Amino acid sequence: MEIIQAKKENLKNIISFLESGMVLVCPTDTVYGLICDAKNEKAVERIFDIKQREKTKPLAVFVKNIAEAKKIAAIDQKQKEFLKKNWPGPTTVIFKAKRGLSKLVYKEDTIGIRIPDYYFIKLILEKFKNPLAQTSSNISGQPSRTRIRETLRQFENAEIQPDIIINAGDLPENRPSKIIDFSKNTIKILRK
Repeated sequence: MEIIQAKKENLKNIISFLESGMVLVCPTDTVYGLICDAKNEKAVERIFDIKQREKTKPLAVFVKNIAEAKKIAAIDQKQKEFLKKNWPGPTTVIFKAKRGLSKLVYKEDTIGIRIPDYYFIKLILEKFKNPLAQTSSNISGQPSRTRIRETLRQFENAEIQPDIIINAGDLPENRPSKIIDFSKNTIKILRK
């Protein structure tokens, strides 16, 4: 497990790590998260192993803009207007899915998508060619992490560890993103 700083000069290496199928711990606008190439099935499976998460709970996906979201989900004009007001930011939205990513990011015919509002993950998304499968970095059942020391400590003796940890220091105390379901004809708030 290698630790690198959240600095622009490390961006090229981070992109090559993602391209080679590695799983990274990355700062976001909510908490430290696990990320990988959403098209790489083995990498996505490793996130589940690292997090000790049931494969029946799909991962959400980070994209860089609404145009990228429309490539992987059915988004109508009304929904697009909602997204313009709420993205980037801590709102994950569930849509009817289009295929093309790891099967572990879909729940039946739906997909959860978000554009994060944190400068460093936005830099990564601008440079990386695919959406990123993502989830909070905590082991399932444990609290989400915003402090780098706690994030590192939980992986110290873990049998399966992330490949790289991007250290941005302690993040502001935040909660995970709210979740809104647009996959049916109604709007349903799943997590505030």
